[in-house]
Amino acid sequence: MSDSLYPSGPWTGFYNYQPGDRHRMDLDLTFGNGSLSGTGVDDVGNFLIRGRYEASAGECYWTKSYLGAHNVFYRGFREGKGIWGTWEITIREHGGFHIWPRCAGDTEKQAATADQAEPVDAVGSAMIAER
Repeated sequence: MSDSLYPSGPWTGFYNYQPGDRHRMDLDLTFGNGSLSGTGVDDVGNFLIRGRYEASAGECYWTKSYLGAHNVFYRGFREGKGIWGTWEITIREHGGFHIWPRCAGDTEKQAATADQAEPVDAVGSAMIAER
């Protein structure tokens, strides 16, 4: 996988606590030379992103830091339309996520259709069950 599969700019998606439970997040990400950084907002609040990606392996690792609050650790895989994987605060607080680059002209309806087309919930719950 090349760096071109990690476009810098606006991304959107969701995280969940269990299958079918989706909480939207909007991110502005910068990818370059294996580093990942950015900002975003979700229903918890504003956050900063700092991490790494391995283009050849299609893997990403980052920390989502809510301003003045807690950190969330993410591990994801670049595949198809976006990045999917799991997040964890503690062993008991974890779930799945799916994010993808937002294209010019994206609408809420397109985002909802795209996230339903990916089997993120099943993958996230299978990975969580292995713990």
